[in-house]
Amino acid sequence: DVQAAGVWGGLVQAGGSLRISCAASGRTFSSFNMGWFRQAPGKEREFVAVISWSGGSTYYADSVKGRFTISRDNAKNTVYLQMNSLKPEDTAVYYCAAASVGPPLAVLSSTSLYDYWGQGTLVTVSS
Repeated sequence: DVQAAGVWGGLVQAGGSLRISCAASGRTFSSFNMGWFRQAPGKEREFVAVISWSGGSTYYADSVKGRFTISRDNAKNTVYLQMNSLKPEDTAVYYCAAASVGPPLAVLSSTSLYDYWGQGTLVTVSS
């Protein structure tokens, strides 16, 4: 099983940068594609980015493409989201999630395809 053991968010000014991390437990972390989602107040959870089990492939939502970078370190069972040029509309609770290998990354924008979810962390971008 994969469980997100810790996600660390924070407060940052618009235009700034922040890196959030998700540390997963379980010996099979490297067998899962890992994604990041976010949920703003009053809105549905939305896809942000996903990375393949090997780290060799990534896929991003249009809203964050060119600003955010997802990466992973399988030796540390950790997935990262580097967020640059942050905007107030990026304010949300961010969640990491694990999806079984199989579907192409481009379809992993659906929450229903993820098997495990981590606790969320609040990222606040002030204007």
